Amino acid sequence: MISFYVHLNMQISPPKPLKSFIRHYIFLENTEKDIKNVRLFSDGSTGLILSGEMNLYSHLSKEQMPLSFFYGPLSSYKDFYSKGRFSLIAVVFQPYFLNTLLKSSAKEVQNQIISVEDILKNKMQPFQESLFNGADPLSIINHLNAFFTGFAEEIKSDYGFITAVQQYILLNKGAVSLKELEKFTGYSERQLERKFDHEIGMSPKKYSNIIRLHYFLSLINKGIDHQSMTKLSYDAGYSDQSHLIREFKNNIGLTPKQYLNTENKLAVNFIEL
Repeated sequence: MISFYVHLNMQISPPKPLKSFIRHYIFLENTEKDIKNVRLFSDGSTGLILSGEMNLYSHLSKEQMPLSFFYGPLSSYKDFYSKGRFSLIAVVFQPYFLNTLLKSSAKEVQNQIISVEDILKNKMQPFQESLFNGADPLSIINHLNAFFTGFAEEIKSDYGFITAVQQYILLNKGAVSLKELEKFTGYSERQLERKFDHEIGMSPKKYSNIIRLHYFLSLINKGIDHQSMTKLSYDAGYSDQSHLIREFKNNIGLTPKQYLNTENKLAVNFIEL
């Protein structure tokens, strides 16, 4: 099997002033000409895929994707196939950042692919040209930091509430109930759902389930056998194996065993099939 050349050591954190908006950057490079089948699945975030030369197609519609695009909050997974060599930078946003860029509700762009040019015109063109010309990815990321810092300084929205709730869910590794969220925030279930729909694009329950699933992924990716998978599933808050398998299939489209047998895990939510 020919695989991507993946620079996971190129996962880079943004500077502190940007951490409220950007989780990290990832650089990926494919030097082979073969067709690659890849799957993007939800990790609770939104993001930007930035490329200088990439022939990426939707498996579902067979349509070619924009050269660079935003992806909205995912309720499940999206399959693509690529033709030929490419390099890309994924800018993984905090879940509430994209709706600020787009000036819309996050719920409105759920599962959407949006061309960068439709939103930012030609502002990403210098970065695309740098990728096309093989510039140092770290240099490109430093320039992206400068770009997004300038953008962030103009943002007037207050993310204090949603950030606090997000951190509470992350600290509890997704194993929180709606009642616990109501107690933590003082909000009713309906108020929480409206807030999450607007800022994150999904319900608090769905977001918590995704965080719990990714906590479990972080455990099993360390290397386990079948017996320890059962134990870790309980540790992550799954009541039984059928519950875990259902969450896997709904969010990743695979069983846990199929996921573990996936040879090329390009990022925490991006795999080669």
